[in-house]
Amino acid sequence: MFIVDRELERLERTGKRIRVGMVGAGFMARGIARQMLQYTKGMELAAIANRRPDMARQAYAESGEMNVSHVATVAELEACIAAGQRAVTDDPMLLCDAQGIDVVLEVTGAVEFSAQVVMRAIAQRKHVVMMNAELDGTVGPILKRYADRAGVVITNTEGDQPGVIMNLYRWVKGLGVRPVLCGNIKGLHDPYRNPTTQEGFARKWGMKAPMVTSFADGTKISFENAIVANATGMRVARRGMYGPVVEPGTPIQESVNWYPHEDLLNGPGIVDYCVGAMPNPGIFVLGTTDDATEIHYLSLYKMGPGPLYCFYWPYHLCHFEVPFTVARAAIFRDATIAPLGEPCVDVVATAKRDLEPGEFIDGLGHYMTYGLCENARTVHDERLLPIGLAEGCRVRRAVPRDQVLSYDDVELPPGRLCDALRLEQDVHFFGRSAALRPEVVAAV
Repeated sequence: MFIVDRELERLERTGKRIRVGMVGAGFMARGIARQMLQYTKGMELAAIANRRPDMARQAYAESGEMNVSHVATVAELEACIAAGQRAVTDDPMLLCDAQGIDVVLEVTGAVEFSAQVVMRAIAQRKHVVMMNAELDGTVGPILKRYADRAGVVITNTEGDQPGVIMNLYRWVKGLGVRPVLCGNIKGLHDPYRNPTTQEGFARKWGMKAPMVTSFADGTKISFENAIVANATGMRVARRGMYGPVVEPGTPIQESVNWYPHEDLLNGPGIVDYCVGAMPNPGIFVLGTTDDATEIHYLSLYKMGPGPLYCFYWPYHLCHFEVPFTVARAAIFRDATIAPLGEPCVDVVATAKRDLEPGEFIDGLGHYMTYGLCENARTVHDERLLPIGLAEGCRVRRAVPRDQVLSYDDVELPPGRLCDALRLEQDVHFFGRSAALRPEVVAAV
C-alpha cells in the first residue's frame, strides 16, 4: 500500500488514471464504487455493468455521480470514456471489449456468469480483479493459465480475507519465518443456516440473505481458504478443516496450541480457521523457524517460546481495500492472490438436508448444500462434486444430510462454460478426466 498510494498520486497528477469497468452493483460493489469515486486518486470507475442498469446508476448516485449515460454498444461506451462520462449497461461484455477499460473488476459472486465475463476479459487482454472466491475456488487455476498466456494479471482482492491473509503470509516469509498455517477468525459457523434463518441479519445490513448464509454455513470460508491454499501450496489437514471453537474473546495468540503440530510442521502447511477468538473478524498466520538466533529475538519481542509464532491482522475491510488490488495489478502487474499452479484444495458440495431424486440443487448459501474444503487430489480421485458447479444440477439418487456429493449423484446442466473449464483444469493438472462420466464429458 505504501508504494501503491504514491503511484496513484502520481497518476492523478499526470491525468493518466487507471480506468476500471466493474461488473455487479450489489452491496459490496456499491461500497467499492463509493471508495473509488470519493477517496481513490489515480483511478477512474468508468463504467458499471449490471443486469439491472438502474442499480448500476444507483451505485453511481450514492457516490454523488448523477451525470451517467446508459450505453448499449462498445462504440457508445468508448465515446463516454473518451469524454470522461460515466456509463452503465446491462451487457458486461462491453466492458471487456472497450478499448478504454484497463481493468475489469468482477463483483458478482456467481460462477457460470462470471466465468463468461472473465474469459472474455482475458481474451481482450484486460487485467481481471475478482471479488469472487466462488469462481476462483472452482476454476481459478485454469483461468490463471489463460491469463498468463494472454499476458495479463488475474487476482482476487485485498479486503476479502484471502487477500489480507496473503499479504500477511508474504510479510511473514519476508521475516525469514516459515508460514505453516493460514487462518480465518470466525464468530459463527453453523452448516445448517439458510436464507430464512439469516433474513433478519441480512435485512439489517442491506445484504442478500443467501450471501449472509454462505458466511454462516461455512461455504464462504471454505472458498476463501481454498484459494489461499492454491496460492501458497498448502493443504487441509482433514475434510472440512479442524475449525476449533474456543471461548468467546480468547486471544488469537493462543492458536499456537489449537492444531496438531505434526500437521503444521511436516509438509507444506495447512489452511484452517477458528471460531470465537479475538480479534474477530481478523486473520492469522502461524509460522516457525529453526534459527536459534531468530528464536531468541522472537522471544525478546514477546512472540512466545516457539516452535509456533502467531502473526495476525485484526480486521479485513472488504470494499475499502479493493482499489489497492486494482492498482497493484495495473501498475506493478502484481497479483494480490492467485493460484501457483496445480489446485491444492477444492470446495465440495455437501447435503444440508436429505436430497431426493429429481430435485434441482439451489444456489450457494441456500437450503440444499454447504461447502467443505478437501484436498484437490482427493476430490479428483473420489470424483466429488465441486459446490461451485452444483447449482442447477439434477439429483439422480437420494443423498442423506451431511453426505458429500459425487458426480454420480447428479446430472450437470448441459452447455455450461464452468463445466468445460473444470474439465480442462482436471485434464491439464491431473492428466485425466476421471472426475466426469463419459456422458458428461460428451455434454461439455
